[in-house]
Amino acid sequence: MLVEGSLRQSLIERFQQGSYKEDLVAVDVEVQGDKILRVVSAGSNSPGNLPAVDVRSGLIWPCFVDIHTHLDKGHIWSRSPNPNGTFAGALETVHQDSSRWWQAEDVYRRAEFGLRCSYAHGTQAIRTHLDSFDAQGDISFGVFRQLKQEWANRIHLQAVCLVTLDYFLTLQGEKLADLVADSGGVLGGVAFMNPDIVCQIDRVFELAQERQLDLDFHTDESLDPEDIALRLVAEAAVRHQFTGKITCGHCCSLSVQSDSVVQKTVAAVKAANISIVSLPMCNLYLQDRQAADGAVRTPRYRGVTILRELKAAGVQCAIASDNCRDPFFAYGDHDGLEVFTQSARIGHLDHPIGDWPTAITSTPADMMGLEGVGKIRAGGTADLVVFKARSFNELMARGQRDRVVIRKGKQIDTILPDYAELDDLMAL
Repeated sequence: MLVEGSLRQSLIERFQQGSYKEDLVAVDVEVQGDKILRVVSAGSNSPGNLPAVDVRSGLIWPCFVDIHTHLDKGHIWSRSPNPNGTFAGALETVHQDSSRWWQAEDVYRRAEFGLRCSYAHGTQAIRTHLDSFDAQGDISFGVFRQLKQEWANRIHLQAVCLVTLDYFLTLQGEKLADLVADSGGVLGGVAFMNPDIVCQIDRVFELAQERQLDLDFHTDESLDPEDIALRLVAEAAVRHQFTGKITCGHCCSLSVQSDSVVQKTVAAVKAANISIVSLPMCNLYLQDRQAADGAVRTPRYRGVTILRELKAAGVQCAIASDNCRDPFFAYGDHDGLEVFTQSARIGHLDHPIGDWPTAITSTPADMMGLEGVGKIRAGGTADLVVFKARSFNELMARGQRDRVVIRKGKQIDTILPDYAELDDLMAL
C-alpha cells in the first residue's frame, strides 16, 4: 500500500515485523460501505466471516488528483494539429481553433470526454484552466458550472481563468474576476515578462483579495534565463500580505538559470508559501523544440523545473497532466499513473521513489483545499486504485490497463470512451 508522510512512518514502526520495501508496507484494508474502517498489518486481523479479496501483494493507491489541466482545449488535435510542435505554433493553432469552434456544445463534449477518461483511470479531483478572454469566459465557465454539477459525486472540479495578466488592468478583467468568484473558481493567468508585469501582478492580487479568491499562475514557461515571473509573484505575495493559497505552474526557466538566481527565487517562493506544479510531459514536448525553416535538431534542454531542489527547500510540489491531445501536447489520456511514471523518469524522481507518489495524490489535494482526498486512512472514503504490480518497478514497467478503480467502496467501470464519439466535432 502507498501511504504518505507521518502515516507511512507510523505504519513502518507498527508493522516492522511484516514486509516492507521501497517505502511500501504490507497491510490489509478493511472497507465497510463507502468507508475505510481499518488499515492493519497484513495477516494480523482474521477476516472471519467477512468477504475478502486477495490482491496478491498488489499496490493500493489513493485516487489521483490532477491539479493542472486544460479540459477546454482537450482533444482538438484531429482537427487542429500543431504544424511544427512549437509553443508559438500551439498558441496560434489554439487561437484559430477557439475562434471557429469553441461554442458551448463543443467545449462541453470535449471536456466531458476528458472527465470520463480521468474517472476511468482513477482520478478523483481536477483543477482545469479555462481560456477566458471576452465572451469565451462566459461560455467556458458556463460549461464548467454544468459539468461541476453533473460530476459532483464523481470528481471534485475547480476552474481557473486563463488570460494574460494585462487583461486584469481592464474593465473586462474586473468582470472576469467577478465571474470567477460567482463560479467558485480560482483567479489566474499567464505571467510573462513585460515592462508592466509588476503592476499587472499587483492588480491580480488586489482583485483576489477583494473577492477572497485563491491564485494560480502560469509562470516562466520558457527556457529564457531572464524570465523571473515566479520570483515577482512571490515578492508580490509578501508585499500584499496575501493569506490565500497561491499555486504556480511550469517554472521552466529555473532549469537554465544560475545557482545564485535559483537560490534567490526558491527562497522567495518559500517565504511566500507558494506551491509549485510541474508539468513534465508537456514541457518535455514543447521546450527547446526547433522547427524553423525545416531545421532538424535534437532538443538539448527539456524545461522541467527543479522539483528536487524545491522540495528539499520545503516548497510544496505537485505534478500534473497539463494538456491532452491538443496543440500544446499531442498525446496523453488523462491518466494520473502516466503522469507519475513519466514524471519520475523525466525528473529522476526515483532510486528511491520515496514519497513522490504523493505529488499526484495527497499533495495536490491539499493545495486544492480538499480534505481527505488523495489519502488512505481509517475513517476516510474508500476511493482507491488497485494495481497488480507488487513494486514501483513493476508498476512503472507496464501500463497497468488492468487496474481496479474503487469509488466509495465499489468497483467502477474502467472502460474508456471511444475517440469516435468526437468524430463529428473533428469534421472526420
